Amino acid sequence: MRQAELAPYTSDLRDLVRRYGMLVVFLGLFLVFAATSPAFRSSANLVNLLQQNATFGIVACGMLLMIVTGGFDLSVGAVAAMSGVVGAYLITHLPGLAIPLGVLGALATGALAGLLNGVLIAVVGINPFVATLGSQILTRGLLYIATDARPIYGMPAEFTTVGIGEIGPFPVATSLFALVALGTFLLLRFTQFGHYLYAVGGNEEASGLAGIQVSRVKTLAYVAGGTLAALGGLVLLGQTNIGQPAAAEQWPLTVIAIVVVGGTPLSGGTGGITSVILGTFILGMVGNALNLYNASPYWQPAITGLILLTSVGLERYTARFEQKGGAPAGRAGQQVLQPTSKG
Repeated sequence: MRQAELAPYTSDLRDLVRRYGMLVVFLGLFLVFAATSPAFRSSANLVNLLQQNATFGIVACGMLLMIVTGGFDLSVGAVAAMSGVVGAYLITHLPGLAIPLGVLGALATGALAGLLNGVLIAVVGINPFVATLGSQILTRGLLYIATDARPIYGMPAEFTTVGIGEIGPFPVATSLFALVALGTFLLLRFTQFGHYLYAVGGNEEASGLAGIQVSRVKTLAYVAGGTLAALGGLVLLGQTNIGQPAAAEQWPLTVIAIVVVGGTPLSGGTGGITSVILGTFILGMVGNALNLYNASPYWQPAITGLILLTSVGLERYTARFEQKGGAPAGRAGQQVLQPTSKG
């Protein structure tokens, strides 16, 4: 009887942990680092923290859309590098409106790469791991062939505004991240397409029977992911001022870790923009603090892995108890939809 009386309170506690656990972790880490390192809490370092991690956050917004559908993309690093090189080439070789044309060319490159991934996964039926790993290797190989693995120099100085410029007290890169995050939030929360993303990730077969065009929804998610990877590549180009074919090699796993650490499971059907924001700055703060503490660079991937395993373990633990407690079948937070046959 005693256990039955405590059950509602235990369930509420687990729900609070699931909803706000990573926010508490973020605030706790920030307070610890700020209290122990004067360099960390300096305004210059905090601005640098916002600027340097905005690129990952932009790409992670696209990864979130793909993970919500139950997939992911291992080619975002190669796509970002290719888009940066395409943008750098167009900007340095075209007269007149070189920068706008370079930006459009880079974004179109990312969208086409995402379209290829989407078709391979949603239409052909290849597993996301195999499809995006293959496209990553193909993209990087073609990029090395086209450039002979040589960087592209000669970018105009004004383009650096995208990467290291500021709008008032905020870096331009951070402002772009904020706009992308807001757009992603609005897409997932208030649009029919966003609801379809959750439905497809929650139960692909049932979504098809309900009239949702599953292949179209998944393909568009990968197109959006590729486009945002290209935008991240442009921001990186603005930060380095060099179109580097070997850039962003570690991005895929970092970006996936950001989404998962923030609280979005890889199983699909649930997740939100909060996970991207928290994951971006949790991992960013850890790396920044370790650098300020003069810790060995080998500690950063080890601690990142520990954070990732801990967050996934907590998510699985709370999900298991929700199922035992009589929660509806399926993933926690999954939206119940009644789509029309219009798709």
